[in-house]
Formats: sequence, C-alpha cells, structure tokens
Amino acid sequence: MLNRPLIVIEDKIPFIKGCLEPYAEVLYLHPDQFCRETVADADAMIVRTRTRCNAELLANTKIKFIATATIGTDHIDMQWCRSAGIEVQNAPGCNAPAVAQYVWATLLCLNKKPQHTTIGIVGCGNVGSIVAQWGRMLGANVLICDPPKAELANPDEQQIFLTLEEILPLCDVVTLHTPLTTHGAHPTFHLIGERQLSLMRDGSTLINAARGPVVDTRALISICPKRNISLAIDCWEGEPDINLELLHIADIATPHIAGYSLQGKQRATRMSIESTFRFLKDNNFIDALTEIPVKNLTPEYIPHYSLSAQQIIESYNPLSDTKKLKASPQDFERLRADYQYRNEPQMSE
Repeated sequence: MLNRPLIVIEDKIPFIKGCLEPYAEVLYLHPDQFCRETVADADAMIVRTRTRCNAELLANTKIKFIATATIGTDHIDMQWCRSAGIEVQNAPGCNAPAVAQYVWATLLCLNKKPQHTTIGIVGCGNVGSIVAQWGRMLGANVLICDPPKAELANPDEQQIFLTLEEILPLCDVVTLHTPLTTHGAHPTFHLIGERQLSLMRDGSTLINAARGPVVDTRALISICPKRNISLAIDCWEGEPDINLELLHIADIATPHIAGYSLQGKQRATRMSIESTFRFLKDNNFIDALTEIPVKNLTPEYIPHYSLSAQQIIESYNPLSDTKKLKASPQDFERLRADYQYRNEPQMSE
C-alpha cells in the first residue's frame, strides 16, 4: 500500500474539500493558522495570496511542494523555495476572463463607449491578452505595452508594442495587468508614479486590477484629482488596510475581487489539484494511473467568437461592490472572504 501524504490546505479555497481526501491526509487551516509548527510534517501545501510562503514558515519542514490557487506568486519567496528544493506551481490564467469582465464592466459603468475608446493594456499575459481580445470584439482601439514580450517579438509579427512613455499619452483608458516585481530588467513596483501620471490625458481612466504596489498611492492622490483622471482600483497598497484618501477619490473601488468569478475559482482549484496530483505521482504517493478528481470543475477558458457590451453589463455591475467597500472599508477582508462569486458573461459562438 502506498504511503498517504499529508497535504495542508488553506480553508478559504473553494470547491476543494473532499477532492484529495481519498488519496491523502488533509488538514485545512485558516490563513492565520499557518505557522512552522502546523505545517512541519506536511508533504505539500495548497494556498492563496494571504499565506506567506518563505523561510519563516517553511525552514526545517518536510514541505516539498506548494500549489497556489492564484495567478500571482508574490506571496511566495520563489528564490528561497528553489534553494530549499520546494517545487511551486501557480494557476496561470485561471481568473483571466473574470478580470477582463471586471475591466470592461467598469468602463461601461463609467460610460466609456468601446467604439470611441483607445485602451492601453500594460502587461499582455494571460489576463491582458483576454482584455485585449474582448476590447477588439467590442470595437475598441487596443494598444499594448509589454516590454518583456517586445524583446522576444518576431519583427514579422503584426503585433506592435509601445513603451510605457509612448502609450500613456495616446489612451483614454490605461489598464494594468502586470505581476509585481522589484528586480530584473523590468521591475513593476511603482510602475505608475507622478511622472507616468503626468503623461496621461486629462480626463482619462486608470484601472489597477494587477497588484496594489504597481501604482504609487501617494502619486494617485496628488495627481489624479488635478488632472481629472478617473480611477478604478481593485488592488491596493497595504491591503487590507487601504488608504482612505484613495478610496474617496476612486470612482470604482473594490476589495481585490476582480478575478472572483465562479468559473475562475473553479479553474484555480482544478489547476491546483492537477499540479498536486502530478507531485504525488512523481513522488510515488499515488499510483500513476489514478484519475484526477476534477470532473465537475470548469476547464480552461476557450475563446468564443462573439461578445457584446450588453452581455458584459448584464453579468456584472462593479458599482454595487464599490458602494459596499466605501461604506465599510474596515471590512475589506470580510467583503473579500464573503464575496458571492459572479458568473462570467455568457458568450455566443
């Protein structure tokens, strides 16, 4: 009989309970309960962004695998995990359609007409590419800024990449979809500050559904009201203790729920289970023929052929979430934890 591994799972991850119990001992913990003592004997963990995975948590433990049910990995010390022999897998693209839904629902709520809008997408990975795809469906003029992709682009490809300085003055809307990085050739920490805001058009719109520190909060507060730049903020510096001045001036203000669709959460859980199964099989905890128990969870996003503004508006109204957060900013975490997952827009082929 194969040894049964121990897997520690953050208890806020939806749709996962019961999936792994036939194959492993499973311990569910609240994010506040993760500490070295509670995870010391585990072989693997499945977490979200609120669990900091670093030496403080993981040193001298048995952990050899972490699955995060998120796109981002800035809550994980990737360099330390590599040095400690811990494999990390995220869920790339899991909530990309939900974030695209958030972006376009926000712009439609702000009375932006796609056919008369030039939108600049900063970061064109899994999320940004779907935002761009939907924008083209809706008739918007789509511009792309993605320096890492630009460096790898084939000169014969049709896609044109602009620099940040080039794209900002051209756009009615700028939406951010980068990871949060502090090192490397293209760090994104405070990517948008006073200088960048000064390049934007008066009366334009800035959306941050990436990570809070991609923008400089103090710069937003200082510059945006003077330039009549409208703000849609889903990700905040210092969350859950968000800046109340920024909350006050934001037209759309939500508690980091841009990606919180029912389908997105199912995709994230499915991808985490799949990667955990690969780890279990590779380490002979389960038989290589064991079937992955994800039949009832949404598969990967497949682009559809037709999407209308009406379909987006009917699927989500961010003004409702804005009203709740502005009324109770101290309840940021509760609003996020208790969020009723919305359905992504139904598109027709």
